[in-house]
Amino acid sequence: MPSPETPRRIVVTNALPYANGPIHIGHLVGYIQADIWVRFQRMRGHDVTYVCADDAHGTPIMLAAEKADKAPEAFIAEIQKEHEKDFADFDVTFDHYHSTHSDENRELSERIYRALKQAGHVEVREIEQAYDAEREMFLPDRYIKGTCPRCGTEDQYGDNCEACGATYEPHELKDPFSVVSGSAPEWRPSEHYFFTLSALQNEIEAWLDSAELQRPVKAKLREWLKPKEHGEGGLRDWDISRDAPYFGFEIPGAPGKYFYVWLDAPIGYFASLKAYCEQVGLDFEALIAQDSEAELWHFIGKDIVNFHGLFWPAMLKDAGFKQPTALNVNGYLTVNGAKMSKSRGTFIRAATWAEYLPTETLRYYYAAKLSSSVEDLDLNLEDFVARINSDLVGKYVNIASRCAGFITKRFDGQLSENFDNSELVAQFAGKAEDIAARFDARNFSQAIREIMALADQANQYIAEKQPWVVAKQDDSDTELQAICTTGLELFRQLTMLLKPVLPQLTRKAEAFLGLELQSWQDIQTPLLGQTINAFKPLMQRVESDKVDAMLEASRADLAAVADSKPAQTTESGKVDDSMIEFDDFAKVDLRIARIAKAEHVEGADKLLRLELDVGELGSKQVFAGIKSAYAPEDLQGRLTVMVANLAPRKMRFGLSEGMVLAAGPGGDELFILSPDEGATPGMKVK
Repeated sequence: MPSPETPRRIVVTNALPYANGPIHIGHLVGYIQADIWVRFQRMRGHDVTYVCADDAHGTPIMLAAEKADKAPEAFIAEIQKEHEKDFADFDVTFDHYHSTHSDENRELSERIYRALKQAGHVEVREIEQAYDAEREMFLPDRYIKGTCPRCGTEDQYGDNCEACGATYEPHELKDPFSVVSGSAPEWRPSEHYFFTLSALQNEIEAWLDSAELQRPVKAKLREWLKPKEHGEGGLRDWDISRDAPYFGFEIPGAPGKYFYVWLDAPIGYFASLKAYCEQVGLDFEALIAQDSEAELWHFIGKDIVNFHGLFWPAMLKDAGFKQPTALNVNGYLTVNGAKMSKSRGTFIRAATWAEYLPTETLRYYYAAKLSSSVEDLDLNLEDFVARINSDLVGKYVNIASRCAGFITKRFDGQLSENFDNSELVAQFAGKAEDIAARFDARNFSQAIREIMALADQANQYIAEKQPWVVAKQDDSDTELQAICTTGLELFRQLTMLLKPVLPQLTRKAEAFLGLELQSWQDIQTPLLGQTINAFKPLMQRVESDKVDAMLEASRADLAAVADSKPAQTTESGKVDDSMIEFDDFAKVDLRIARIAKAEHVEGADKLLRLELDVGELGSKQVFAGIKSAYAPEDLQGRLTVMVANLAPRKMRFGLSEGMVLAAGPGGDELFILSPDEGATPGMKVK
């Protein structure tokens, strides 16, 4: 680790939150990790610039703004204000927070694009793309759904199947439909612009050799690269354009063509840095120059490694800019050992946490579990309550509360000129460099363990010295003052060690001690002879009923959260909707239906058209993907179970007005459900 005598120039960024939804506690894993590291580096004397921005372009934002009946610019401005408040609440303190929809980002995106084009690495090719004729727009892969061409599962996205994990091209989907309008897409030719990434494989491999990356990240990137000597392999060229209508920057010299959001999103790091440099008078060009000595660190979630480890360094190299020095990749967040769940209330918005619990408690808990690995982090709420109350209230704050009163009442706040145990004080100070090494390597959990081990020693010292007993003895003032001064010096050192993690709490502690701890070297300046202020409780215990109230509030937030999507650039918390409440189940109207007619559907490989007699509900038409398992004549007259209140879906072959229930993995192993004798069409299934 570089010594404090060798200052480093570091630029730090976080993944850009997508501007179409709120920040949740899964997103906060990466932001809190980066903020702690930035605060630590500054305490070490390094020059750090910390920037971020909202990722504000793309089809999802265009459609979300339309749904909200707002102009995209107004929509993203409101979201940005919410994001900035959430970050401020959790003391994630950027030097500058910007938007990718900015003049700086437009200028830099065009500049980098022109450099790529001049280098001969932009090509125009005609591709066939899904088109929604009803909405008059080309569709991104995720805005097309249909039946998986591999396993036959319905309602799968246009790029991969969530049931079997297969990846494919959108045109391979069976019975595709537009998520935007429900209509069957047409396939139309369109000219697209490609960054010929395949031509830069050697450059990316060279970057991988030099960059600081976690071992699993580097291995995954090399796996994507695939050595050229093993068959086709190598990188695929990257489609960097999208067709109008699209919310983003138009490509220079290409009317109706826009930069794909993932091209201008990472450039947003530089745009935010440029805006900050202009505000404070820094040399932006010197920072991003290819030979710049500044370090460029990106803290990101593991879901976006390919963009930051392949496309981004290749673009920067080709355009003549500095490539990233390091990627720090964090895993996803689970809550109570499971994916974040809306129905269980564990899909918790940052704003909801801040309303019910001190935000620093989450910072501390994350720090106590974060390492330099890419492993997922689990927020166990029972363990969270126990750890906060034990570590911060029972250990750290307890040291000050056990000593401060004696100094205030007996000595007018005046500390002794001598320690009762100088060796213990020196031992604490001697641990600072080991703990610094843990922070620098982003092994925060190890740092916290060592800090809390010191807190245990401090409490043990106070318990052994028993100042409350010494205070009752005659002529004990000198000893009492020295004991309490020693205890408060240990508290001061612990405060400094915890400052990167707990900025609010340490500010309160500094106010009590009457000093400000700015440098990591301040640990060597002992607290002797000073006057302290009256002690006020620094922190309250976390009560379980507050956690329960937060979970209940999160369930109440369900409707609002359901209308927005997690941040595109750093999920860091997968959402689990597999658990539902009874009220959710009760909304599903299951009915007995008689298959009055079944027939093949011309042009459909998987579908049969069923006419269902649903008693009092009349006749309904359903297209079911069961052709591989049943002949039409085998179905006519049979009773089955259907979902009768499923929103009708317009398909290429007609309107599907429900869904029949079947079991099995797919193919010829599909088995439609049938009720016992006595059931009649229209009966409710309860």
